Amino acid sequence: MDDKEAARAAVREFLRSRRDRVSPAEAGLPPAGTRRRVKGLRREEVALLAGISPEYYIRLERGRATGPSPGVVESIATVLRLDDDERAHLDRLLTALTPEARKHRKPASTATISPGIRVLLDSIDHLPAIVFNPRLDLLAANDLGRALYAPMLDTDGPVNAARFLFLDQPAARNLFPEWERVAADTVSILRIEAGRHPDDPELIALIGWLSTHSPAFRTRWASHDVKTHRAGTKVFRHPLIGTLTLPFENLTIDTTTDQVMTVFTPQPASPEHDAIRLLASWNAHTPSPAHTERFPDGS
Repeated sequence: MDDKEAARAAVREFLRSRRDRVSPAEAGLPPAGTRRRVKGLRREEVALLAGISPEYYIRLERGRATGPSPGVVESIATVLRLDDDERAHLDRLLTALTPEARKHRKPASTATISPGIRVLLDSIDHLPAIVFNPRLDLLAANDLGRALYAPMLDTDGPVNAARFLFLDQPAARNLFPEWERVAADTVSILRIEAGRHPDDPELIALIGWLSTHSPAFRTRWASHDVKTHRAGTKVFRHPLIGTLTLPFENLTIDTTTDQVMTVFTPQPASPEHDAIRLLASWNAHTPSPAHTERFPDGS
């Protein structure tokens, strides 16, 4: 499948998945007198509710409509009840159909960090901090980040959050008690990256491998859910400090590669802050395993 056909397929599958989840009753349509063959809205019903012709909507869903206006896209987004992340994802998918977008597409994220980011990361010595690229490869970590994510670093193969979550059981479920939520968020983040870089060979290989080896990933991938990498909380069950909920902030540190530094930020004097201080104390007196070969930048 070439780039153009892949872009069309992405639009088609995403819009179909969003249609499937909106019932006619939710959309305000009268009950149908005959048995429906689809579980959500038909394409013709989306067109009716969005105020466009069925023929145009069908072409758009197939990725063959040229330059839909912002008003049309907004009407469709309203009918399909898209949230902000889904609307932005749809915009990216439609933009990817244009020759200009394919010609000027930003390169996929690299697997290295700059020396300056390395210095910045190491200067954060009282909070766990890690750096991911949009494929969720773990590129670097400070000492506390290594200690917090030790179970992930102790697995075989490349350090990738999605590979760990879906292929390293039960270690992943032990580290993340809210595994279901973390897994759903992880797949949603990869969905967004697939919309940005549908031709990234490393991303294609990762998704293919996970789809082949993990039914749990395959099911979530088929849902076409999307979610932006943003601040929140994450629950850890750590072998040294027990179970704790840590707030975190995501900082985009390189707009060219979309690398993100995640810094865990427990409030001073909180039990979580004390737990991190305890982890730092233990980490300072315990030789760390050699993980130099695990990080592409040599960290």
